[in-house]
Amino acid sequence: MRQLLTGLHYCHVNQVLHRDIKGSNLLIDNEGNLKLADFGLARSFSSDHNGHLTNRVITLWYRPPELLLGSTKYGPAVDMWSVGCIFAELLNGKPILPGKNELTKIFELCGTPDDIIWPGVTKMPWYNNFKPPRPLKRRVKEFFKHFDRHALDLLEKMLTLDPSQRISAKDALDAEYFWTDPLPCDPKSLPKYEASHEFQTKKKRQQQRQAEEAAKRQKLNHPPPHSRLPPIQQPGQAHPQIRPGQGMHNVPPVAAGPSHHYGKPRGPGGPNRYPQGGNQGGGYNPNRGGQGGGYGSGPYPQQGRGPPPYPGAAGPRGAGGSGYGAGGPSYPQGGPYGASGPGRGNYSQGGSRNQQQYGNWQ
Repeated sequence: MRQLLTGLHYCHVNQVLHRDIKGSNLLIDNEGNLKLADFGLARSFSSDHNGHLTNRVITLWYRPPELLLGSTKYGPAVDMWSVGCIFAELLNGKPILPGKNELTKIFELCGTPDDIIWPGVTKMPWYNNFKPPRPLKRRVKEFFKHFDRHALDLLEKMLTLDPSQRISAKDALDAEYFWTDPLPCDPKSLPKYEASHEFQTKKKRQQQRQAEEAAKRQKLNHPPPHSRLPPIQQPGQAHPQIRPGQGMHNVPPVAAGPSHHYGKPRGPGGPNRYPQGGNQGGGYNPNRGGQGGGYGSGPYPQQGRGPPPYPGAAGPRGAGGSGYGAGGPSYPQGGPYGASGPGRGNYSQGGSRNQQQYGNWQ
């Protein structure tokens, strides 16, 4: 700050206005020396401030209220307002008046100007256009109460609404802030940083955005596998493979026997549990051609479909009156393909056995 004020004081005593003081126009080399840059908007001024200058200068966030209200007669005070914004930004860590409604933000921070605190303000060209509907009080000390008291006192004098009462660069260099501990350091003791500028910073940010967009597009084109989906079952595997540490909740259940559906284990058959001639012992009876045969399962209902739909009708397998029940023997006991023993017997009627009649069924 001392170097900035020293350089600005040199400009002002030589009747030069910078008119674009902002962070990107302050250059610091690796020796800690600060230099004012970008004098493209700089103009000379007369001591009586009678010259007509444009009010469309200075970056908006650092533009003083007199320019925002349309004044064309101004002096070094416009640069000192910008210095006050830089000073508060350094202590606060971010710009203090960002946005496009600059006058509204200034009035909220510094209060509403009137002819008492700023004589002649009501006669400015754009005062009535931007006059707030209700008066606002000054809140600089309230907003920046965490600042050092000497720094806050200097900031109050820099952010004075009336330009004629705003502190000059020469008086700011004599402020208590620069003469109390901690004193300004030797510029050569400042940290060394890699060279950078606003142009390079913008270019880096643009490259970073492009890299992020490319990563997003790649992620959309090649989405990663969903972690909650079950593993892919390879051909020839009875069950899906489970990776180490993978929970069983990701693997679908494997279908089981009847107990899987009914929840009760098979047990020995009880009395009156099966129809007469059925499987009295429960479970699978290997003597399929004997008394009953076939499967028997404890929890299942009685085997067969019940009696025939009308009297005298025999079941389709020739076991009269029992329908599909587990009644008389249904299969031969002979060789695997023979017809000996009890069962259906020989095909006496000849022809295809699909044409053999069983009772009233053909």
